[in-house]
Amino acid sequence: MEHFLEVKNLRVSFTGDIQKSIAVDDVSYYAEPGEVVCFVGESGSGKSVTQLAALQLLPVPPAVIEGGEVWLEGVNIMQYKADSPQMRAVRGGEVGMIFQEPMTSLNPVKTIGVQIMESVILHLKCSREKARERALELLGQVGIPDAAARLNDFPYQFSGGMRQRIMIAIALAASPKVIVADEPTTALDVTTQAQILDLLTSLAAKNNTALILITHNLGIVARYAQRIYVMYAGKIVEEGPAEKIFGHTAHPYTKGLLQAVPRLDDQNRRLVPIDGIGPSPGKRLTGCQFRNRCRYSSEKCCEEQALREIGGGQRSACIWSYEELKEQEKEGAEDERKETEEFGENVLEVKDLRVTYPLRKGILNRKAGELTIIDGISFSIRKGETLGLVGESGCGKTTTAKAILKLLEGTSGRVLLNGRDILPLREKEFRSQRKNIQMIFQDPFSSLDPRKPVEELVGEPLLIHKLVKDRAEYDRRVDELFCLVGLEPSMKNRVAHEFSGGQRQRVGIARALAAAPDIIICDEPVSALDVSIQAQIINLLEDLQQRLKLTFLFIAHDLSVVKHISHRVAVMYLGNIVEISDSEELYAKARHPYTKALLNAVPIPDPAIEQERERRMLPGEVPSVMKRPAGCCFCDRCELSDERCRKEKPELVWDGKKHGTACFQIT
Repeated sequence: MEHFLEVKNLRVSFTGDIQKSIAVDDVSYYAEPGEVVCFVGESGSGKSVTQLAALQLLPVPPAVIEGGEVWLEGVNIMQYKADSPQMRAVRGGEVGMIFQEPMTSLNPVKTIGVQIMESVILHLKCSREKARERALELLGQVGIPDAAARLNDFPYQFSGGMRQRIMIAIALAASPKVIVADEPTTALDVTTQAQILDLLTSLAAKNNTALILITHNLGIVARYAQRIYVMYAGKIVEEGPAEKIFGHTAHPYTKGLLQAVPRLDDQNRRLVPIDGIGPSPGKRLTGCQFRNRCRYSSEKCCEEQALREIGGGQRSACIWSYEELKEQEKEGAEDERKETEEFGENVLEVKDLRVTYPLRKGILNRKAGELTIIDGISFSIRKGETLGLVGESGCGKTTTAKAILKLLEGTSGRVLLNGRDILPLREKEFRSQRKNIQMIFQDPFSSLDPRKPVEELVGEPLLIHKLVKDRAEYDRRVDELFCLVGLEPSMKNRVAHEFSGGQRQRVGIARALAAAPDIIICDEPVSALDVSIQAQIINLLEDLQQRLKLTFLFIAHDLSVVKHISHRVAVMYLGNIVEISDSEELYAKARHPYTKALLNAVPIPDPAIEQERERRMLPGEVPSVMKRPAGCCFCDRCELSDERCRKEKPELVWDGKKHGTACFQIT
């Protein structure tokens, strides 16, 4: 049977100075019109390289396509040279590509209209007038408001979600038959992510376009995929319909990915990460590539494992049958739950914190008013507790963290650290308090000095705050910190680029722990990590909290992660806290319309549950602080808002001092 798009036996290698590395090893897959096909797996598994190789977008050298065929509507496009007119007609014409980071994919010095029209003119061979009409039509399709006025805007003038919509418009410009979306929502918050993926899948269905989606978010896969390919070490280890992959998981690697994912419907379950790291592309194992990380491995796994039929269109590259794996799971089953904890006195209290920026105008730069970023928020965190701070991008979460850390000045209010108000302290006065409050950053690579060995980075707080007496104590303390976060002290002389993403984040955690702080602010510490590494870091933070009685302010837009790690959760919107409660209470009985919308947007990695869930899309994006509503900050997007909501600002109303909600419509 001939498929609409079919890749056969694709093999890709990269040549280095010393050895050759196999990146894609004999991969075959297909996609049909109107179908959503997902590729999942950890970073480095070969998902993106497979798609880029199929479109001949890899740099040659070092990449070498050693073999394989790519059939599109009965034509093998691998016969075309990468720079040939035929291949250029395929890329962008027959096949559209949506890349992971729109800001680096869009030309910053060209308007979005010019960039969309370029693709239309190139592939549809039409006039500029027709191309402009098509560009306006595309912007309307992808939900860019006031398209005619915004056609001449530049990429920096759009939010992240809007830039991704523009990338979709460019991909759709020539009405392609296939769209490849490479992690299109990684950096987006949950509501924008849901908007983008709903838009993308609905357009693919409407235009009968095959959609190939690359992601490591298994919730997204469960919600949108019809068929799934699971990749590991350059090979497909399991494939089949989505309901089969999730409900009848046949490969240990797929099982490991599912067990490592935090879920909204988890009941206090401890995550189970996949042990170890995958093999280096230059040092492949004999037999099954996953055997050194697999809890079910045996001597038979040293033999090469081909994909074998299981039934119902599902195939798996594992010697064990589904029934044998289930039996082994029963024998070694552990129902590990997190312990209930008791908390001490308040470590941090934020009272009526406001942050404003001055507005200036004229050549004398005179103050012409002020812009409110944080609008009088209050919360507290007890010793040994984790408070999750959630909300869409632009809600003020990171600004709140910076104000607490005095990386920017709070305009008014109080920030009490162990009972002392640190907000009015000057820099010299605050230095003695800085060791008591540390931060773990979102991107460990950009927050670690690439020129220094990590020993110096971890040990720097010890020297700055004079916490060690001599070199011997310094070395001992650094070694202790490395062991504490699960790193070998022998690695301390390496520099940042010699570590994996998860290891770099562990270095960042060790640095935050060095000064023995009273509270650590975690700003999206796992958003850039694979699901398995994410599970390792979450478990590490929980273990350290129990062992050292640490206190965390955990900022994230992934509500599944926040539910798993937090004891209480505060929901922010446009510089205001609209709801705050114990974690279990908030997730089970959310009251504010915004909180309900956030929870509704989070996909659960189970297709059966996703099919039954009621889907209600939150319209629009967080408005600019320059256009803050006069009353309730959420009234412009809330279906329950009335005249009172548009005129008066609701205050937090507490139910038994445990659940606070700022909404007039809650009775």
